[in-house]
Amino acid sequence: MHAASPRAAWAVSGLLLNALVWGLSWWPFKRLESQGLHPLWATALVFGLACVALVLWRKPAGHHRQAWRTHSGLWWLMVASGLTNVGFNWAVTVGDVVRVVLLFYLMPAWSVLVAWALLGERPTAGALARLLLAMAGMATVLHQPGQPWPWPETLADGLALMSGLAFAVTNALLLKLKDVPERARMQAMFGGGALMGVLAAVLATANGLAHWPSAWQSGWLGPVLALSLAFVVGNLALQYGAARLPAHTTALVMLSELVFASLSSVILGASTWDNRTLLGGALILLAALLAIRIPGRSSS
Repeated sequence: MHAASPRAAWAVSGLLLNALVWGLSWWPFKRLESQGLHPLWATALVFGLACVALVLWRKPAGHHRQAWRTHSGLWWLMVASGLTNVGFNWAVTVGDVVRVVLLFYLMPAWSVLVAWALLGERPTAGALARLLLAMAGMATVLHQPGQPWPWPETLADGLALMSGLAFAVTNALLLKLKDVPERARMQAMFGGGALMGVLAAVLATANGLAHWPSAWQSGWLGPVLALSLAFVVGNLALQYGAARLPAHTTALVMLSELVFASLSSVILGASTWDNRTLLGGALILLAALLAIRIPGRSSS
């Protein structure tokens, strides 16, 4: 057996760094919320700062600006990526972190349907079977005694499901836009987090689901700067790793986010495990692993 090359080791390390960033991001968002900054406003602030930093660091050239005029998919990528971040950050702040991350990781199952709709990739029987397995896991997690149908129990449940679906759309759009300059795609993703964060924050606040930020507090500065820097570095690490490893390896390594989020949240008292969550989570994780091990789509 040949040892892994240093290049592959660095690529895996990059993916693990990105997974660690997302797996631990719930903690600073919860800290900001406890200090009066709602996760929606925090998302807008964090991604807005990251977007500005990216523009100042790498000012867009003319052909990158042209990409926005010729590739309308970038605007949809902005919306999908923004909804992913809005939903996930809000959910992990107000809900049980393990439960949220498990429901979010229905993303591989949603990807079967999204790829069929957006990319014309017809699912095989095996892919549909894994979709049903993941749906059974979701139903197990969401089922409440005395209720005839499994349904999101809390706002966090609904947000986790929405963000997982939006993430599946994001991944499909990234594949569809693979020939678009990387800088333009990064701008769309970070800009989407800022724009959709502001829009969602304004709408949620107007409807009583969020609150206006209080006067600026010095305690916000550290978490906001740390999150902005971590997301930029994590995204760059993801781009580096994903470009140098097979897609199934990338997907497998990224599942470590679930481990980072689960362990950290249980250790810090932000999550509890029960038998229903463990069983449903096992089904969801099994479906994700099977999707990585045996890709199940064929082009129509």
